[in-house]
Amino acid sequence: MPRTTDEIRIMRRAGRVVAEMHDVIRAALRPGVSTLELDRLARDVLDRRGARSNFLGYHGYPAVICASPNDVVVHGIPNDAPLAEGDIVSIDCGAIVDGYHGDAAFTAGVGSIDASAERLIETTRLALEAGTGLAAAENRLGDVGFAVQSVAEGAGYAIAEGYTGHGIGTAMHEPPDVPNHGRPGKGRRIRVGDVFAIEPMLCAGSGDTVTAEDGWTVFTIDGSRAAHWEHTVAVTENGPEILTLP
Repeated sequence: MPRTTDEIRIMRRAGRVVAEMHDVIRAALRPGVSTLELDRLARDVLDRRGARSNFLGYHGYPAVICASPNDVVVHGIPNDAPLAEGDIVSIDCGAIVDGYHGDAAFTAGVGSIDASAERLIETTRLALEAGTGLAAAENRLGDVGFAVQSVAEGAGYAIAEGYTGHGIGTAMHEPPDVPNHGRPGKGRRIRVGDVFAIEPMLCAGSGDTVTAEDGWTVFTIDGSRAAHWEHTVAVTENGPEILTLP
């Protein structure tokens, strides 16, 4: 449902908490650090800003971030295994402020990474940028999905099957789904006040995935690396506004 200017103002505050979580995690990301340590840093930001996690306890999820290294696409559970030089890791997290949600993700390298990993990460970021640019009133969700798909497939990457972006507001996941593929001019019309979490998930190999026995961790079926970028985006009269920036 479309949000008012006052609601978007609150969501901007939640988004800035998420951006701070990202900044703190980026600064700590190095070989030898564990994703559990990164989760603790994110918790510290939430406590300091008086915000709540929208991940912790969500359908039983046990952490405040999802940390997904290498061939994990999404929903990796933080653990005490140290990250290694050359790994890539996707960090997804969110915050609730006064009942409204922010949600964003990024992928980064651990230490020095190879050129193919850098290209995957950057292409996924560019796919998010392309999709965000079309989240404007009177466009359609198919326009957003087509923009993401065009960047991904144009670079030779697969889109993770079965995973989409979503509406967001007083719940983390609200209608409508925001697919990472589509046809221009098709799908639900975008309106001023809509707020979406747009989140391309690209795979270097197959887009098919498998979920681990923990019920959360989603791996690429062929062991290829994956990357994930996401922002919470409000549709304003002046175009799309990213709410999860510092």
